[in-house]
Amino acid sequence: MHENELTFLIRGSIFKVYNTLGPGLLESSYEAAMEYELTKSGLMVEHQVGLPLIYEELKLDVGYRIDLLFEKKVIVEIKSVGKLQNVHHLQIMRYLRLSRVKVGLLVNFNTDELTENIIRKINGYL
Repeated sequence: MHENELTFLIRGSIFKVYNTLGPGLLESSYEAAMEYELTKSGLMVEHQVGLPLIYEELKLDVGYRIDLLFEKKVIVEIKSVGKLQNVHHLQIMRYLRLSRVKVGLLVNFNTDELTENIIRKINGYL
């Protein structure tokens, strides 16, 4: 399945989870619900995927974690904050570069306007 098709399905599940749970919960709640919804759809979903940092020839296991990885093609980084900050955008871009995944979605569930809080990111380094 192409990344565009995956992000379409993922966005649908984001809206379903948001409409069911509403804003204001912990990120882990949305992560678990998203994983459940998309596993039901038959997608391969991994959560809290370890992401090592390579510094020169040294591999550092410093605890970076991808919230959700779909079909090894799309990263979803979940937030539940008052407002997305620039550092959140930088975080998902860094995860895309380190993992060499092409597409990511940054999602903030703690909002009354979900559409404006789903941001698609593209890894331009591939």
